[in-house]
Amino acid sequence: MPPPAMPAIRADQLLSRFGFCSRREAPSWIRAGRVVCSGNPVLRAEDRIDPAASSVDGQPIEFPDGLLVAFHKPVGFACSHNPAEAPLLYDLLPPSWLQRQPPPETVGRLDRETSGLIVLSDDGTLIHRWTSPRHETPKTYEVTVDHDFPEDLAAIFASGTLVLRGETKPCRPATLTITSPRTATLLITEGRYHQVRRMFAAHGCPVTTLHRPAIGSLQLGSLAPGSWRPISPADIDPPREDAGKI
Repeated sequence: MPPPAMPAIRADQLLSRFGFCSRREAPSWIRAGRVVCSGNPVLRAEDRIDPAASSVDGQPIEFPDGLLVAFHKPVGFACSHNPAEAPLLYDLLPPSWLQRQPPPETVGRLDRETSGLIVLSDDGTLIHRWTSPRHETPKTYEVTVDHDFPEDLAAIFASGTLVLRGETKPCRPATLTITSPRTATLLITEGRYHQVRRMFAAHGCPVTTLHRPAIGSLQLGSLAPGSWRPISPADIDPPREDAGKI
């Protein structure tokens, strides 16, 4: 299911919302005939127009119903807006995206040395829903460690009794599938600070590489590092089989 269509908005609001110019600059753009809706030039800043049927300087509005993409974060980039932490994930995005109001944000984070799937959106409602602890969106990680796994590690992770250093509340049960003495796949439903690395370090297995190939039902697939593709909310939250049943 695609995100709900954006209702008609003022022409000057459209120009600022999608990062073309400020509201103050918008009237001059409109007077110059740079905004067209359904094939007709927009004449006034207060005219309400459909973003999906509009173009600016001959180019259609990108993501008129809201930006929502799957992104392959490479190792070495921080999920931050702080220039002191550069290089940043946002440095890899089209500059026009960063001019949108509001600009896109990551849904959760991956640390600098972790690669893989991250979702970007400018829809605050979706971001809040997917980052809420109550949502429990499952996240899948591929892990390599520098010591062999303890034999009982999968059972410990599944027990829901693991308490991380400096915390008092145990981690939720997690599913560990060991694929070799030092590689595994881990599925968790929460996102504490550096949680995956801390879970393994607590049992003498420091993580050497960490990659996230999936969030919920959304798969990274063959998406290249630094690349993105449009998605819909249903890609992460597929319709339940019992939806609509009593």
